[in-house]
Order: sequence, then structure tokens, then C-alpha cells
Amino acid sequence: MTSLQLIKKLTPEITINIEQQSLTLTLTTKDGCIERHVFSISTAKNGIGNQEGSGCTPLGKHCIANKIGNNLPENSVFVARQATGEIYNDRLGEQYPDRDWILTRILWLTGCEKGFNKGENKVGCCDTYKRYIYIHGTPHTEPMGVPLSHGCIRMRNLDLLWLFDNVEEGTPVEIVKR
Repeated sequence: MTSLQLIKKLTPEITINIEQQSLTLTLTTKDGCIERHVFSISTAKNGIGNQEGSGCTPLGKHCIANKIGNNLPENSVFVARQATGEIYNDRLGEQYPDRDWILTRILWLTGCEKGFNKGENKVGCCDTYKRYIYIHGTPHTEPMGVPLSHGCIRMRNLDLLWLFDNVEEGTPVEIVKR
């Protein structure tokens, strides 16, 4: 096996299944064993779609472009990808009930399919990165397994911390209908 094939075989892969509201991280150990870790998630309330302004979760092949929030405390609050210094708690949630909470860590996705989830198409911008689509943490009060996000992929904070530590920038992410 060539070095490139070995690297590809050992690279973690993420699959996000919209219908099942699940994220699966597939890891291949150095001894060749395959491990699958499945997490409950929440994708877009508006359904599936790649266009800017749709509030939908995009389909297709992506990768992690940026990992944001390393070494910050769990429940750290982000606005525009910057930690605000706030730590989410129930009181803060009650104070700002309409805020779209982005907590703990951000895995910022970029599309890999020009004209589908990267760049533009005949309708306009379809670029996942420019649409600011992330895998991110959310308050414990938000349900998982139910599509309720504004386009991003929401996860439980502890699950996201584990995922964040087991992937790198460049990790492939495929978002599928089912």
C-alpha cells in the first residue's frame, strides 16, 4: 500500500444523515480496525438546501475548513466566530431567549463541489463556507434528533468536544439526505 493510500485509509470521515438526524465519525485505527461513533444532531428547521439565505442545511461533499475554540471552556459563547467571554447558563438563556446560541466549539465547513456547495450557481451563492455553516454546540435545553437549526449542524457540547479532539482541518464531511 502506498503512503497516500495509507493516509487516506487512516483519515477520519464524517457523515451527516439528515433523515436520521445523526452524525457518524468513522475512524480507522492503525491496526486496521474501523470504529464508528454516532451522535444525535439537529439540522435545519427549513430542511435541505444549498442557497444563501435559505436557512437550510446544505448537501454534498464538504470538509472542515477551520476549527475554532480550542482550549476554551465548555459552553463558551461565540458570536461571529469570536468567543464573547460569556459562558452559557440557563439564566443567560432566559435573558436572551431569541439568540441563536453557538457554543463550545465551531467546526466551520467548506463545500467541495463547485456550483453545488462551493461558489455560485445560476441562482446565486451556494457556498457553504460563505453561508457560515458550522458543526457547533448548543444549549442543553435544545432537542437533538429534531431539525431546528438555522442551517448549521447542532450537537451536544460534550459530544462536540470529543469530536473536535478527534478530527483535523481538512477532515472530509459528507451531508446526505438519508
